[in-house]
Amino acid sequence: MSSVRTLELLLDGGTFFEGPRWHSGRWYASDFRHHRVISVDPADGSWRVEMEVEVPSGLGWLPDGSLVAVSMVGHKLWRREANGTVALHADLSPLSRGEANDMVLDAHGRAYVGSYGFDLAAGADPAPAVLMRVDPDGSVHVAAEGLHFPNAAMITPDGNTLIVAETIAARFSAFTIDPGGSLRDRRIYAQIAPTPELTGLQETLAGVEFAPDGATLDAEGCLWTGDSLHHRAARISPAGEILEEIPAPEDRVFYGAMLGGPDGRTLLLTAAPDWRQARPDGELASELYTVQVDVPKAGLP
Repeated sequence: MSSVRTLELLLDGGTFFEGPRWHSGRWYASDFRHHRVISVDPADGSWRVEMEVEVPSGLGWLPDGSLVAVSMVGHKLWRREANGTVALHADLSPLSRGEANDMVLDAHGRAYVGSYGFDLAAGADPAPAVLMRVDPDGSVHVAAEGLHFPNAAMITPDGNTLIVAETIAARFSAFTIDPGGSLRDRRIYAQIAPTPELTGLQETLAGVEFAPDGATLDAEGCLWTGDSLHHRAARISPAGEILEEIPAPEDRVFYGAMLGGPDGRTLLLTAAPDWRQARPDGELASELYTVQVDVPKAGLP
């Protein structure tokens, strides 16, 4: 069902906002064509640059408070330390294919990071990808294999379950997290629409009826997610049912979604032009929107 909720513009003038987060009373987002991570004051929309990273995407924080960001084309994790210096945290290149993408950091400082699995920009045929686990020492391991474009990842409040969006499979999958960080017991968390066969890129994308992108978990176990192929955000039940839809503004797609705010009931949505359409380099056509929802945030990030 379509929503009657009102979108409020928080910030415009981005090139492509992604990876939204709520942390220490501020909104964070990657603006990847500006090669920077910003934070925004929720009260007045004022912002500042937190970190400069080559094409950043997923964000998270280590237990010591260090900000970590994925470099999509660099296939690396970068860490901003307490004194403001930026250091290499991990090299993802042995396992990352296409571009590195979103991630979640757990309470122990382990990062779970996805990549496209194929060269999307070159129009390559879709291929399965691995979900990577980066331990606090920077070592990189295969956490799971055979995912169809692993994207947003979330961890339930008890720390025992990881949920990951598989964008071109129209689903969220779940894993049990073992004490050492290994993943097991793969299962479908929410199948939103049928999973198309991986064939040619355009044929595969045409078969994706819902493409979950950036996502966030709420206290009822439902997921708010952007649909990166259909100009909407939606709340998805664990049964895969679309409970509510929020249409994107004209000529925009919602790529990221994150619950936050003082009571966890503010949903931040990142909007940008459709990635399939040619756009001028550096066009300032990406925005951050907020909307009030009923059920608060749960889990990580």
